[in-house]
Amino acid sequence: MTDLTQPLRFYGTSWCYTSRRARATLDELKIPYEYIDIDSDMDGRRFVEQVNNGNRSVPTIVFPDGSILVEPTVQQLKEKLGVA
Repeated sequence: MTDLTQPLRFYGTSWCYTSRRARATLDELKIPYEYIDIDSDMDGRRFVEQVNNGNRSVPTIVFPDGSILVEPTVQQLKEKLGVA
C-alpha cells in the first residue's frame, strides 16, 4: 500500500475525461490530493512537460514516495494505492 501521510500531487485539466475519472476515484476513496490545473498553473504545466518528454499528458499523479503515474486507468490507480 502506498504511504499517504502526505497528499498526492495531481496535475490535470478540467476538460480531460481521464483526469475527471481519476479525481472521482480519489474522491470516492477519500485519498487526499493537491489538484494543479495545468491550463492555469504554468509551473505545473512545465513540470508535466518535463516528466513526460515535452508532452502535456494528464493526469500526471505524483505520490509521496516520488513515483509517478501518467494517464492511469482506474484499475492501475487502485493497484498503486493498494485498494484493488
